[in-house]
Amino acid sequence: MPLLFVKSQNPGYTRKDGVHVDPFSDKRVVKVQPKWSATGSTVTAPQYGFPKAKPAWPSGVSTYGQSSLFAPKTPFVIPASTKQHPKLKEDGKKHLIYYPSKPTGAETWTDPAAVATFVPGGSAPDELHGVAFAPWDDVPADEDWDFVDGQNDDLVEPAFPSVKGKNPASGVIITEPDGRVWIVAPTNRFSNVINTFPKGGREDGLSLQANAIKECFEESGLKVEIDGYAGDVERSTTVARYYHAHRVGGSPVDCGWESQAVRLVPVTDLHEFLNLATDREVLSWIHPDQQ
Repeated sequence: MPLLFVKSQNPGYTRKDGVHVDPFSDKRVVKVQPKWSATGSTVTAPQYGFPKAKPAWPSGVSTYGQSSLFAPKTPFVIPASTKQHPKLKEDGKKHLIYYPSKPTGAETWTDPAAVATFVPGGSAPDELHGVAFAPWDDVPADEDWDFVDGQNDDLVEPAFPSVKGKNPASGVIITEPDGRVWIVAPTNRFSNVINTFPKGGREDGLSLQANAIKECFEESGLKVEIDGYAGDVERSTTVARYYHAHRVGGSPVDCGWESQAVRLVPVTDLHEFLNLATDREVLSWIHPDQQ
């Protein structure tokens, strides 16, 4: 009987340390940049290596997935609930919300014991506690934010703590006269954050107070004035300074693309909404028993 010899098409390879890897034992991982092709609600992209909680976005982002040398590309199906955020990103691209938050009814807006949830482009009352909900029409241009109204020139602040390898950031704790506090829900639970206080890394040239007001507007749509110093907290990549503030304008339904909801929560319920230990530390400055 004649023998048939078949030559392997996988020759293996030699590692940098000189060790030869046998054929079909090649377990190297290659980086593959997704090539998007959308039909209906399906987007074809490499599935292997993508975090399950953060799927690749069909609008295209600088994300690289990982797949084995022999792994096929499989489709990611966009949830039927997906909506486009009404605000575009800074680069003009669209941003999708995979599981949009649900707004609460009008009865929650003025009830001090209720949680009121506002969504981008949704509904809001004309005013609350005598302060109108209306778009901030004269938002400063990029070079003018350092002179934005709402900064407290009389505020005496402690020296900002410097921690090696961590950048400065700032944010605000906004309290309404009825005792409720404003928080934001990052779009698609970015960085696994469910809800948090408005904040962000300090931009070059901005004071911490100006940066806090800017970040608050971008994330919540609200215009605020700073009342006082709250505290400093060391986060994973930043050291953040928080200020107590009150609302003087803006509207939660005008929040930027980074937020998929803005919530007004009774201070005694905040611990149920904040999932980060650092945010619960901030909460202790508002209500010592809620940590």
